[in-house]
Amino acid sequence: MATRTRRSQRRTEALSRERIVEAAVELLDTAGEGGLTFRALTERLATGPGAIYWHVANKGELLDAATDAVVATALAIEPAESPGSPQDEIRAVALGLFESIDEHPWLATQLATQLSRSPWGAVTPRIFESIGRRVRALGVPEGNWFMATSALMHYILGAAGQNAANARILGPDVDRAEFLDAVSTTWEELDPDEYPFTRAVADQVREHDDREQFLAGVDLVLAGIAALHLPS
Repeated sequence: MATRTRRSQRRTEALSRERIVEAAVELLDTAGEGGLTFRALTERLATGPGAIYWHVANKGELLDAATDAVVATALAIEPAESPGSPQDEIRAVALGLFESIDEHPWLATQLATQLSRSPWGAVTPRIFESIGRRVRALGVPEGNWFMATSALMHYILGAAGQNAANARILGPDVDRAEFLDAVSTTWEELDPDEYPFTRAVADQVREHDDREQFLAGVDLVLAGIAALHLPS
């Protein structure tokens, strides 16, 4: 009995929670949320379900852990050794989340779910803390910390999520340049009396870069925070 217990302990130690979460992220990336099953996970890890249940109770807990792990990695890429201004650091945080959501197609949905259903979980405070520290460093008065941080957080996750949704809906077989050219051409042909503005910016749609557009939005939010909440 003692020998069997020691072997069981060795198997449990070898199959860490971190390795399970890593495998779950890999499955989510390749097969989506529907492909993340404990059966698929046991096959990928070459183990039994009992060893996995030792670390995670159910699929919901596993999704939460996978989301938190990916977000933690995204936020860890911000400059640490030689930080720039709070604005630069906010841009780094924003771009890290943008690229992570772009890389992991399932992440945007999970973030929206966690922010709505379980804001007390690990993910929401992690993102809020990372952005909020920089908002405080900007010199925003304490009474406006929540509003300013919320505005940045909602823009970052919303814009990044929409970008990921666009890519997912179009699929890998659609050429982005051709698609944008078709949109621009269609806008240019709109009725000039009803859509004068849309026609005027149609050519900018053809040439725009998604990341530059995203960061321009971050800068607009930062400019608004500075105008409303910082001393002139």
